[in-house]
Amino acid sequence: MVEEPLVTHHGGCHCGRVRFEVRAPAALSVSECNCSMCSKAGYLHLVVRAEHFKLLSGADVLTTYTFNTGTAQHLFCSVCGIKSFYVPRSHPDGFSVNARCLDEGTVREQTVRPFDGRNWERSYPNGRGEFER
Repeated sequence: MVEEPLVTHHGGCHCGRVRFEVRAPAALSVSECNCSMCSKAGYLHLVVRAEHFKLLSGADVLTTYTFNTGTAQHLFCSVCGIKSFYVPRSHPDGFSVNARCLDEGTVREQTVRPFDGRNWERSYPNGRGEFER
């Protein structure tokens, strides 16, 4: 199987103060989690290594929310309230980008896989997920 090359995608929050870029294939595979947080927000997870993510602007307007174990760092724009990316519990050394917050133009296709976040411990028995790349 030939790996698809990475492209640079741009995205951000609703008001535009938070902007980022992320390196990922043009054909995305994202997860739709059914946990209490993601299902209410409609979050589609594109999990990437930290070196594939760059915050371009908005660090000064980000606010952090944590719950349960406190491992996940849910980062929200304090102006518009959108969580366009965060540091997930499953990948604390990476980022989960909300694929719905990516700008148009660089995503060729998107495959959505269900993820059972309500039963997180069974889904990640070792406490961590693996990066696809």
